[in-house]
This record gives sequence, structure tokens and C-alpha cells, in this order.
Amino acid sequence: MAVSLVATLLAVAADQPPGTVALVGTAVASGQLTVGWGNDLVDVARDRATGRPDKPIARGLVPARLVAGATGIAAVACLVLSLALGWRAALAHLTCLVLAHAYNLGLKTGPWSWLPYAGAFGLLPAVATAAEPATRWPAWWAVAAGAALGVGAHLVNALPDLADDERTGVRGLPHRLGAARARVAAAVLLAAASVLATLGPGDPPAWAFAVLVAVALLSLVALRGAGRWPFRAAMAVALLDVVLLVASGA
Repeated sequence: MAVSLVATLLAVAADQPPGTVALVGTAVASGQLTVGWGNDLVDVARDRATGRPDKPIARGLVPARLVAGATGIAAVACLVLSLALGWRAALAHLTCLVLAHAYNLGLKTGPWSWLPYAGAFGLLPAVATAAEPATRWPAWWAVAAGAALGVGAHLVNALPDLADDERTGVRGLPHRLGAARARVAAAVLLAAASVLATLGPGDPPAWAFAVLVAVALLSLVALRGAGRWPFRAAMAVALLDVVLLVASGA
């Protein structure tokens, strides 16, 4: 939901017409469904082994066949909606999804686990700006901000599951860094993304610096919070960064 809202707001910031804004939002939402459901399908054995209470397939509450069918329908919808945005935006979005599914299918277990997050979040602005009719590529600082935000989100998202992941053979970047260093790196990356979103467009409004104060507080949650709160803080930072982009017209 957060990623879909970010993409929608990015389309607003890119001055896309309302129809294109809605199309970007629904295309990204359908793609996110394939990523989330695909993740649960791939990880069902691991989730059962670690007793994850928040995974309906692993708990037997939802049949895997039903989820697989829904994932297939979402994938078809995503392809159709993405192509309707034009080939440039479609290429950017489908590349994002290839990276996300590559993470689910194996990259999450090794030292390159950060790469899909950097690539997918870095390309997300292009889905909005390259869509027809107002086709253009995003500014470099928007891509850099997205990549930094993505890697930061990856680090904090893995924190609650480090021990369970280790037991099931997952040794991504957060696991290799360890909890303490991963938290610090995540906080630095989230702050860096926000500074880029604030200063990148040039001549930021005075209130933008108040947003940076809010980002600093959320980065503190990422640094010190427990459970899923650091990841929620990372998504809140993403939304604040997009608000800055919308306000600047970048």
C-alpha cells in the first residue's frame, strides 16, 4: 500500500493528468500484489519452520493454490496496466518487478540482497515520470534518493527476522552486518534520501526543513525501534520524501 501510494504521488509530482496518475497507482498496486503473494508462496516452508504467526498460507488459513491463482491474475493485470503507460514506463516498472521477484527467489539469501531494493526503489520515479503523455526521465537525485531509501528499508525490514532467517539459510546484507550496524546504516540511508529529496529540486521552502526534523525522528525510530516499527518508519520517510517532491513540483 505504501509503495503504491508513493508511486501515485510521484505521478502527481510529475504533473501527469489524473487518468495517468490513477493508471500508475493501479499498475504499481497490482505489481505489489504479485511481489507480496509471491514472497509468501516461495517462503511457505521457511515460514512454517519458524512459526510465523502473520503468514496465512503457512498457518493453513489460505490455500496456496488460491494465492497462486490470485498472483497470476494480478500479474496479467499488472502487465496490461503497465503497457498502457507506454513502453518507457512499462520497461521501468517491469524491471522493478523482475528485481523484486529475483529477491524473493534467491537474492535475499546472499550478500547482494540490497541490490533489488536499490534498483526497484531507484527506478520507481521513472514509472511515474516516463509514463505517457508527460514522458521524461527522473532527475538523478530522485533516482539516488529512491535507491538510498530502498536499501534503508531493506535493512530495517529484515531486523525482526534476523535470527529466524539465519536458521533457515538466509544470509543477506542485514545478517552479515548484524543488527546494530544494520540499524545505523539504515538510519543514515533514510536521512540521506530525505536530504536529496529536499535539496535536489533547489530552493526548498522553509517548511521543508521541518519535514527533515520529522525524518530525523523517524530515523531514530528506525535506529531504536522494535518489531515492525523500524520498517513502518522507513515507509513514513518515503511518503514524506514524496510530499517534498510534490510540493517542489519536481
